[in-house]
Amino acid sequence: MEQRISVLTIAANDVVAMKKFYEGTLGWKPVTQNKDLSFYKMNGFLLSICNRKFLSDFIGVSPESNGSRSVVISYNLPAEAEVRALFEELKGKGVKIIKEPTVPYFGGLFFYFEDVEGNILEVAFNSLIPLDEKGNATGHKPIEHL
Repeated sequence: MEQRISVLTIAANDVVAMKKFYEGTLGWKPVTQNKDLSFYKMNGFLLSICNRKFLSDFIGVSPESNGSRSVVISYNLPAEAEVRALFEELKGKGVKIIKEPTVPYFGGLFFYFEDVEGNILEVAFNSLIPLDEKGNATGHKPIEHL
């Protein structure tokens, strides 16, 4: 697995208040957003603010349990085959898998695993997040329709 981050997600109990802080107080501009998610272009990666329950449901963990974290680190790849290959590699190394590769309703391929202290990492092929030749997230396609 390459040493890089594609998306850093903050799980928020109050998405409206978080967006007000990042957009109103800090002056940041989202590249796309809907009622549950906002994405902000950073220097080589995206920051997302996501409704905690929405994120927990997507991953498949309880929002009240230790399985729900405030931060999820995402590692995006340019193709589904690369996601599946990395899944097999990490599984073969005994990494604790939280959710096996799954195709969500909007397409792509995602799986989740934990590091040794229980932090959640996501590996994804997400056609809504374009990557440059180095694998850096360059933006996010619109999500208002999701």
